[in-house]
Amino acid sequence: MAVKRIQFTKIELQIVTYLFKHYKDKYNARQLAKFLKINHAHANKLCHLLVDKHLLTQQELGNSIFFSYNYEYPLAIKFMEYTLSLEDFPSWLKIVSYNLNKFKDCIGLGLIFGSSIKSRDFNDIDILLMYDPEKSKEIKKIKDEIRKSELVEKPIRYVDITEADILLNKKDKIFYNIFSENLVFHNPEKYVEVIQKSRT
Repeated sequence: MAVKRIQFTKIELQIVTYLFKHYKDKYNARQLAKFLKINHAHANKLCHLLVDKHLLTQQELGNSIFFSYNYEYPLAIKFMEYTLSLEDFPSWLKIVSYNLNKFKDCIGLGLIFGSSIKSRDFNDIDILLMYDPEKSKEIKKIKDEIRKSELVEKPIRYVDITEADILLNKKDKIFYNIFSENLVFHNPEKYVEVIQKSRT
């Protein structure tokens, strides 16, 4: 896959990102069309183009073709790392994402999940921080700084985990929901690595 010769539309990027994050599931074009709010024929065409670009794989089950991300292709993995590094945050989370950058020297991975990533009408902000236990004091200090600054108007709920916790809970439904419906605010490369480990 020579990047210079391949162009991607916004909808294609939405498809590959959605399928990558939903690593336990396969989707047919009709399901993806519903999620993307486009017609089925268009979704089907785009999915087949993405198979040709080696970013998706397809599998026939009954009368339907189901698509999933091509986790086995090294360039597809590199492509996803780059794509997630460009992930855009909704306007109502810009101040939050700015404040969360304070964690970057202490954590291995940071995600925003829950209702705040989907709608500006939310009650709190759910944040996952993955870090080594020896960083606990630094993490607590940063949390206190963010809370005391009062720049973030809604309460923040933190989920603090280690990488070992992720692998221990990779079959848990709640864990899967967090890791499939999120925005990555720190270290997309680690997120991609964790997804790959969680698939096995």
